[in-house]
Amino acid sequence: MAWIILLLAGLLEIGWAIGLKYTDGFTKLVPTVLTATSMVASVVLLGIAVRTLPLGTAYAVWTGVGMVGTVILGIVLFAEPATAIRLGCISLIIAGIAGLKLTA
Repeated sequence: MAWIILLLAGLLEIGWAIGLKYTDGFTKLVPTVLTATSMVASVVLLGIAVRTLPLGTAYAVWTGVGMVGTVILGIVLFAEPATAIRLGCISLIIAGIAGLKLTA
């Protein structure tokens, strides 16, 4: 169950990271409220997950999920570059997340 909570926390991290783009420097009310809510919920769920998961593993997985998802959505939503090097680095992060999950 802790891994599911951690995955949800990572998905919310993606949400608030992408939401930052839509807040326009926190000048738009609805995107700002949604982004702030996602931030708080993400950290709360991370806190719940670390009750049973090792802190270092949980934090690394949380940031990794957020990082990979944010980069992928940046490519899809904002036409950010999808170079071979960027995609290779994303693959390394995914491998690291999988490795941490397998050893926890």
